[in-house]
Amino acid sequence: MSFFRRTRLFIILIGFIVLVVLIGFSLRDRANLTVGEEFLKDSVGWLQGIVHRPAQFTSNIFANIDEIKHTYEENQLLKERLADNKSLLYEIQELKQDNEELRQILDKTESISEFEPIQASVRSQSPEPFFKEVTINKGEQDGVKKNMAVITGQGMVGKIKSAAEFSSTVQLLRGFDGSNRISVTVSQEDHKDESGFIIGYDEEKEALMLKLNSYDSEIEEGALVVSSGMGGVFIRGLEIGTVEEVTPDKYGLTQMAYVTPAADVDNMDHVIVVNAAEGNQLEGEE
Repeated sequence: MSFFRRTRLFIILIGFIVLVVLIGFSLRDRANLTVGEEFLKDSVGWLQGIVHRPAQFTSNIFANIDEIKHTYEENQLLKERLADNKSLLYEIQELKQDNEELRQILDKTESISEFEPIQASVRSQSPEPFFKEVTINKGEQDGVKKNMAVITGQGMVGKIKSAAEFSSTVQLLRGFDGSNRISVTVSQEDHKDESGFIIGYDEEKEALMLKLNSYDSEIEEGALVVSSGMGGVFIRGLEIGTVEEVTPDKYGLTQMAYVTPAADVDNMDHVIVVNAAEGNQLEGEE
């Protein structure tokens, strides 16, 4: 065996012994670490901290992204459920309103059955802010003719302005003027009934204008205004509205009353066309 080989083996043996001694020394119970061990531990700990912080930060970012994504998806699901619930609530409310309106229509139809009532549905309305006309789905084929009275379960709404084969245009009371007067009776409990004419609609007050026949009439606020039946178009006793205010007319010769309509034409889906007397015209018309 050559000198260099023996030397190499000797060095390896010495290194192995030293390693074993060091391992044994490090494994024994000691109160204090050597300077080298402390330096090694501190260095390793420092390096671990450098590596751990970015790793933990990155891990937290991905965890937050997942949490935000989950929260967003959950929020979207809750919004969809809320929208579905609102939609269902609106449908229920519409069905209740429609059902109530149909009940009123049925009751009114039974009460005026002798006047050939024709039930119809509203198709569209005129685009004005205070729309004055609506289109219904019944026409001449169904027996609808010009000047027939149109009512709902709440009261009178207008008259047939024109009729086509399968649809008709209804002129609402708010579209009436001096040439389309309606003869009415003011029904009162504490005073005698008075008479007059509906001569138009005041858009500012959102009320029908009632011209009373007598200047010294005593009119109660809240008095019921109904059709008198004179003229042959509007049958007697149809509710028009209630008196809200009474003032002298601009000439000081008669009294003017403002009447709040009984029927809510802004939310009207169903109407009844009444053939009170075929061929008669509305009072004031030629």
